[in-house]
Amino acid sequence: MKLNNIYILFLGLFIISCGNDQKEGSYSAEEMEKTSNELNTYFDKEFQKEVEESPMMQTRFGMKTDYGKWDDFSNLKYAEDLEQAKERLDYLDKVNVEALDDETKLSYELYRRGVKNEIDDYKYRFYDYPVNQMHGYHAELPAFLINMHRIDSIPDAKAYISRLVGMEKVMGDIIEQLKLREQNGIVPPKFVFDRTLDASRNIIKGKPFTKSAEASTLMEDFNAKVEKLDITKEQKTGLISEAETALVDHVQPAYKNLVEFLANQQQRATEEAGVWKFPKGDEFYNNALQRVTTTNLSADEIHEIGLSEVARIHGEMEKIMEEVAFEGSLQDFFEFMKTDEQFYYENTDEGKAAYLKEAKNVINGMKAKLPELFNTMPEADIVVKAVEPFREKSAGKAFYQQPAIDGSRPGTYYANLYDMKAMPKYEMEALAYHEGIPGHHMQIAIAQELDSIPEFRKFSFFTAYVEGWGLYSEYIPKEVGFYKDPYSDFGRLAMELWRSCRLVVDTGIHSKKWTRQEGIDYYKKNTPAAESACVKMVERHIVMPGQATAYKIGMNKILDLREKAKKQLEDKFDIKEFHDVVLTDGALPLTILESRVDSWVKSKNK
Repeated sequence: MKLNNIYILFLGLFIISCGNDQKEGSYSAEEMEKTSNELNTYFDKEFQKEVEESPMMQTRFGMKTDYGKWDDFSNLKYAEDLEQAKERLDYLDKVNVEALDDETKLSYELYRRGVKNEIDDYKYRFYDYPVNQMHGYHAELPAFLINMHRIDSIPDAKAYISRLVGMEKVMGDIIEQLKLREQNGIVPPKFVFDRTLDASRNIIKGKPFTKSAEASTLMEDFNAKVEKLDITKEQKTGLISEAETALVDHVQPAYKNLVEFLANQQQRATEEAGVWKFPKGDEFYNNALQRVTTTNLSADEIHEIGLSEVARIHGEMEKIMEEVAFEGSLQDFFEFMKTDEQFYYENTDEGKAAYLKEAKNVINGMKAKLPELFNTMPEADIVVKAVEPFREKSAGKAFYQQPAIDGSRPGTYYANLYDMKAMPKYEMEALAYHEGIPGHHMQIAIAQELDSIPEFRKFSFFTAYVEGWGLYSEYIPKEVGFYKDPYSDFGRLAMELWRSCRLVVDTGIHSKKWTRQEGIDYYKKNTPAAESACVKMVERHIVMPGQATAYKIGMNKILDLREKAKKQLEDKFDIKEFHDVVLTDGALPLTILESRVDSWVKSKNK
């Protein structure tokens, strides 16, 4: 697993040229089939190699090979990955692109793009924060064991214990990664440390680390999974004893070492938020924007798009104020939405259970309407869960976890219910559509289930496409009768406004040298969000530069393509066919998505 590509966030755009003399169309069908089959075999072989090198990817896919191992987090992996990428590029440059069928040409372009980006981005391999409050390894490793490592047998339990033992080496490698970054001028801002130190200490609280009657997070998980096994009491007791030993002898020192390092590094951190503070930080940020949006939009252009969209959506919100007969300014309306108790569940176990129940109802209601909008449906199911207590304080508002490819685990929409004031009822519909159906679950599950594309394309993650689809999915339910309550429609607009503000604040922090507080103040002034949500969002911008710009840029492109297709096709436009074009190639850069839609329009107009 590539260290700087764990979540495959930054695959971007690379335009391919080919110097073959033989013209397209001069190859026989047999020649094109042979060349295409050879290349697709290569793609599958290389993808399988990626899987074989990553025990964690194997587990995510529902496999139990290398079940007791972790990925390689050492610094040596960077150089190994670079050499592998160069070998792949050499192979691809020898391929006769003109002798490929159209579908394989697309696969070639996507694969070469990813490989070339990996080589070009090697110089930025230290430009991230491996331990941060959003998705740091200190929290992701325990979450992986809890959510991904199934225990269906004694060998599975032994593999879990083996991973507990292995966490000591992994954490040692991660500490070395943090040291290397500091040597290269990359240190997180001060606020990150309080969040990560708190989360790290939480992992080693409770039994068997202390004499507490309450089990630690990992101990509780292991106990619950082993308890369900059909084995003797003595066998269960033996496994639990082994896990306790692994936790005390390996997990505890791993996290104590991490806490010691972070507490020490915190003393050297500054308040400066943006990546402009890095060596060649401006170059890195422009590169990040290109990778994330798969466009050539500059930071200034993205900033201006954000300002324009914020003004437009404010106007739409004022129409809803008129509809509900609210008297006062937009800021007054924001305050009303933030403070009126009718819009919030109680911050109790009962209130949280009620939220989850209603979120499930929203998704189930949308399921019934899918045939009006889609031809292609996912087979994988989706469940709704609360974010686990050990990471809810620092985790994002909501996120999605893809299903296992073997069907052993459904897709999961995680709602963060730590602060119920940050999860208003009026945003529930839009949030469930985005993370669940027709949003991330639909797009990602369909991609994984496609038979017509190579394996690597099923798991490609172009952020502007994936998150653009998620935001677009908040909008389309309105077209089939949802958001009947004007306050829920306000919630939809509030979510779109939130993503528009991201364009302003992300570029403000990383390009215009805004402070953390300036970013928070912008959100507080321009959105109805709780202050805690504003703080979390700005802190997310800081540790994930550029990422949050993808949502609105992607949504705008999908809507623009749809409107262009409607104008060109008129009564021949079919929304279900349009969605097939968007969804049945896997994730794509926005420029390639546009060419696919244009080709569909031309074929319909013949």
